[in-house]
Amino acid sequence: MPNKNYDVLVIGGGHAGCEAALASARMGSKTLLITLHKNMLGFMSCNPAIGGVGKGQLVKEIDALGGEMAKATDATGIHFKILNTSKGPAVWSSRAQVDRAKYTLYMQNVLKKEQPATTNRRAGNLEILEGEVKKLIIKNNIIKGIEIYPDTKIFVVGAVILTPGTFLNGLMHTGMKSSPGGRVEELYPVRSRSPLGDRTEMPKAIPASNGAGNLSDSLKEAGFKMLRFSTCTSARLDGKTIDFSQMEVQDGDKPPVPFSTSTGKLNLRQMPCYLTHTTKKTHEIIGSNLKSSALFGGKIDGQSARYCPSIEEKIIRFPQHPRHQIFLEPEGTDTDEYYPNGFFTNMADDAQEKFIHSVPGLEKVKINRFGYGIEYDIVDSMQLLPTLETKLVKNLYLAGQINGTTGYEEAGAQGLIAGINAALKVKGKPPLVLDRSTSYIGVLLDDLITKGTNEPYRMFTSRVEYRLILREDNADLRLRKIGFGVGLVDKKTFEETKEKQKKIDEGIEELKKVKI
Repeated sequence: MPNKNYDVLVIGGGHAGCEAALASARMGSKTLLITLHKNMLGFMSCNPAIGGVGKGQLVKEIDALGGEMAKATDATGIHFKILNTSKGPAVWSSRAQVDRAKYTLYMQNVLKKEQPATTNRRAGNLEILEGEVKKLIIKNNIIKGIEIYPDTKIFVVGAVILTPGTFLNGLMHTGMKSSPGGRVEELYPVRSRSPLGDRTEMPKAIPASNGAGNLSDSLKEAGFKMLRFSTCTSARLDGKTIDFSQMEVQDGDKPPVPFSTSTGKLNLRQMPCYLTHTTKKTHEIIGSNLKSSALFGGKIDGQSARYCPSIEEKIIRFPQHPRHQIFLEPEGTDTDEYYPNGFFTNMADDAQEKFIHSVPGLEKVKINRFGYGIEYDIVDSMQLLPTLETKLVKNLYLAGQINGTTGYEEAGAQGLIAGINAALKVKGKPPLVLDRSTSYIGVLLDDLITKGTNEPYRMFTSRVEYRLILREDNADLRLRKIGFGVGLVDKKTFEETKEKQKKIDEGIEELKKVKI
């Protein structure tokens, strides 16, 4: 057990926590990352994909600032596609399917490189501790440290970044059955190298919040206004039992375009996705089993995600639509498991069994794991500064779903900004604030702190009024200098970006001279 003070403590090892810890450590701050399970760091709780409309821009900007998500995607991607290419380049958005297990292992290896070596040859700035955080220690509205079960206190000199994801007083629902927890994967023992582990036995549920709900209590005691949100995920299907001949093949782009400007050319064999649709029978089954949905049966109090609705919400909200798209997405190269994107649900197992089997190609599919809903606590994001430091408690930063957002990309962007600003603050340097005219990240943060959100927030190109100039293809030109300035982008990469800008400027000047 560590017994020393740290510059920065990061609580939670999801996408926000990983980016926050890496940014802080790489900027020279002594950082401790606390997570329930080390082998679940960077785990993808929902669909195995990065990017999408508005989200691809966030990942490109994370990369430009020196974050890791884009590189992780390029290293583990299995299907790359640029969306919206029929429209103008302002709304082109990259998306990639990734290998779920390999993405997690990649992120773990990157974090490991920032840890102290076993010899004295390298003094890394990042330590990782498995633990359950029970309480925030706050004195005179200043965060002083945290309390870790069982009753071990770790005090900090600098800052705390809280990134609990759905574990903050989390409650999972499959129909009318409920259990505490942040995601179902962490109810299973993890014995193998795969982050999914061995599911042969079911131990007791892990406490719900990286602190059994006590983190929520600490935040309430400090005076924070809390809200309750909910979301849901899809079942996992055995690809060996899917009839793909009844589905439309969705191939990736050729050649695939990488997310990171540091990647160069991608050489990989892409795996296809498949498109099928719900049927009239599917809708009838769901309609007659609505009482088995935790959402419609009254089990869930949290506000659900409008832009990522459950299949039962779609059926009720859009009765005029005879069918809805279901994308079968591969989980990885070493597994036969598929994720049915579009089949998010809060319904009971038996209802899921029926409506899944009513879809063309899935009549005989084996369901490896049923979908489920989850509700969790969040903090009203209007209680934050543009740096993601809280207004009520100094040196306490919040990032990810705790601020009301949904999605890996939104979480990663917030984690990166929180990590940068926490490191800058402990060094006594001015903070980094991105405004709406500079980036999608600036829009994301401005929306959260000035407007707040009464439902899970998702980034879209339509939210960005400067989208004509804030494109994916110029993220490095816009933000690389900032990443270099805070110490997350190396000099060689920065010089390459400057050379790229120089060539663009020269090309524009040459065009001005041409007369036709």
